[in-house]
Amino acid sequence: MSRPLRRHLISIDDLGFEEMHRIVQRGADFAAGRLEDARPLHDAVVGILFRRTSTRTRTAFSAGTLRLGGRLISYGPGDLQENTGEAVEDTAAVLSRMLDVLVARTAGSEAELRAFAAQRQMAVINAMSAAEHPTQALADLTTLLRRFGRIDGLRVLYAGEGNNTASALTLALSRYPGTELHLRTPSGYGVEQRYLDRAAEYAAGSGALVAQRHDMADLPEVDVVYTTRWQTTGTTKADPEWRRDFEPFQVDKAVMDAGAGALFMHDLPAHRGDETTAEVLEGPASIAFEQAENKYHSARAVLEWCVGGGPAGDGDE
Repeated sequence: MSRPLRRHLISIDDLGFEEMHRIVQRGADFAAGRLEDARPLHDAVVGILFRRTSTRTRTAFSAGTLRLGGRLISYGPGDLQENTGEAVEDTAAVLSRMLDVLVARTAGSEAELRAFAAQRQMAVINAMSAAEHPTQALADLTTLLRRFGRIDGLRVLYAGEGNNTASALTLALSRYPGTELHLRTPSGYGVEQRYLDRAAEYAAGSGALVAQRHDMADLPEVDVVYTTRWQTTGTTKADPEWRRDFEPFQVDKAVMDAGAGALFMHDLPAHRGDETTAEVLEGPASIAFEQAENKYHSARAVLEWCVGGGPAGDGDE
């Protein structure tokens, strides 16, 4: 008996808009407790490969697998024979004959994940690469939907490094009608142009606005202020004086006041005194820890979609 074809999630760009929105809605449904009996991963085996540290993403996909009826095999950074020179394609050919899903945080290039995904027996989920963090964006959208009841028309100020979280959020938010994403990034640390160009294509059809500037002047009124840690996981900065470029982009009370009642989001881990202050992170406007919980609910929706279960998989093959 042949195994069903699996879906890969390497980039937000791998999803059609309806697929993306159904995954987000499904994450909200899981969060609301409406799908507690769902077991789309019954007897499925999920491999968890993390070469970099992770608290939220690894726990979310591990717990999500178990809650959905699946079973786990966890790999550390030194466990696979790639470390002895085996080709990624050979590793993928073997794993795909034994696993149903591979959740991988390589912190390397997207090309490596695409090599893992060059088969249709085993779904491959990008749990963060150097350029993009798609499952974070889906969790962020789930958070917005749960808090506001909609995503259309929301205004977001993103302050800080144009890292993999910012890239994924740019691709995702630009597809919703009337949204605004104001990226404020230090010069030399902005969102890559290829992501801005792709977002501009989406925005042309959706009526969204995506704008990047390299200062914190003339901040707009927004619904959400979002930041991330300045030292992205698994990376280093060539300039030893990089902090001087980042200090003006700290999200403090003045930035939040400019947002005129905005909520505060952070993908965590947070470094109080760097990208934000304790006053903001622990203040009444902060939904950062709610956002972290939504990674778990969103992970279940992603896993379900990748194995073709539930409404999120209908009609997409």
